[in-house]
Amino acid sequence: DVQLQASGGGLVQPGGSLRLSCLASGFTFNDYAVAWFRQAPGKEREGVACIRNSDGNTYYADSMKGRFTISKNNAKKTVYLQMDSLKPEDTGVYYCAADFLLANFDLGSNPLYEYDYDYWGKGTLVTVSS
Repeated sequence: DVQLQASGGGLVQPGGSLRLSCLASGFTFNDYAVAWFRQAPGKEREGVACIRNSDGNTYYADSMKGRFTISKNNAKKTVYLQMDSLKPEDTGVYYCAADFLLANFDLGSNPLYEYDYDYWGKGTLVTVSS
């Protein structure tokens, strides 16, 4: 079975950093794209970033560029989301998701539509507060 396990959330002060991890199992890691989404309280879920596991190319939502970095470790079958200069508005539940058909998504197109993703992990809560 495909499983995604997100971890690394917690309470952090504004301006701080967190690194989230998404451990994948049950599928051939390089055959999928993995993305991070987030859902703030009272808001819809939104895409953050996506990575093509086959070659490491990435895509970021415009509002996430500059502070968030997505990366992967093939040996550990893990995708990371490094979050820096965190703001209170970054508070929310962060989810990782994977999809086979998006494995080689066009870098010029937006792969962050949640309904395109077949597999989801349980979220990890990030709270940015002083």
